[in-house]
Amino acid sequence: MIRFLSRGSLILWIAVLAAVSVHAERFQIRHDDQAVIITAPDGVEAVRYQLVRPKGSSLSVDSACYFHPFRTPAGTVVTEVAPPDHRQHRGIFLAWVEMHGSRDGDFWGWGETAPITNRVVVNRGLRNMTSTIHGARFIADNEWLADGVVVMRERLDARVSRQGAANILDLSYQLIPATDTTLSRWAFSGFSVRGRKDGSVTALAPEGPVHFPPPKTREPDSNWPARPWYAYRFGLPEGVVATVALRCGPENPPATWHNLVDIGLLNPAITAPAAVQLKQGRPFELHYRVVAADGEVPARLLD
Repeated sequence: MIRFLSRGSLILWIAVLAAVSVHAERFQIRHDDQAVIITAPDGVEAVRYQLVRPKGSSLSVDSACYFHPFRTPAGTVVTEVAPPDHRQHRGIFLAWVEMHGSRDGDFWGWGETAPITNRVVVNRGLRNMTSTIHGARFIADNEWLADGVVVMRERLDARVSRQGAANILDLSYQLIPATDTTLSRWAFSGFSVRGRKDGSVTALAPEGPVHFPPPKTREPDSNWPARPWYAYRFGLPEGVVATVALRCGPENPPATWHNLVDIGLLNPAITAPAAVQLKQGRPFELHYRVVAADGEVPARLLD
């Protein structure tokens, strides 16, 4: 016997089906005690924000609060964590190698010019976790600790979106030091993207492919010249071509770039032109865009 739905029931079922369809077509964001995971509407994970150091990790530092893996829309991973050549490198992250304030610290993990022991960036909470058909967003509240004492508070506003064959990660950092703090002059450290180094790597800038000499760790003037963005195009062993690009926000302090093609490091160092002074309780902001693309990155996403 065939039973027909009433008009009201039919409308209700149409609404339910429409809601399910919209849910399936939007970005998804979820988190556990380990990480925030953002998935694109097609079900492919776009990026993961690591809240704590993974158990059994090869990282030489205790800090987490980094992004990895960051994937292209096709699923190709463009970042790396704890590679054998630099165990302190952690995907997409923010850390300085020499800070002087109430307590000195090396949060990068080099350990030569400032204390590295008991210097750790810790997540204290997540908020504003939202997703739509266009992207996803969250805010992470982090603390930079030296010997258990807060030396800086960090508010990270992270937004993920997709345009064509590119996943986009827009990051805004607000840093509030507990006391007057100096970021010493160094050629490297600060905001960094540690990319892959397998296969062939071509360095790109707004003017096209570039071939600058490798910068030297202790010589800030050896860095690559200031540009709005740089990128690496990877020709991977499996025959895949993918690109990771990093754009500095125009409102950021001046920076030259400590880019190391042979290890896939992109690092716009605001400490290379000169030491940076942070004032107690005064917000200090930095803005970056990181793009992971299948093939080339469209210039319009970086200009």
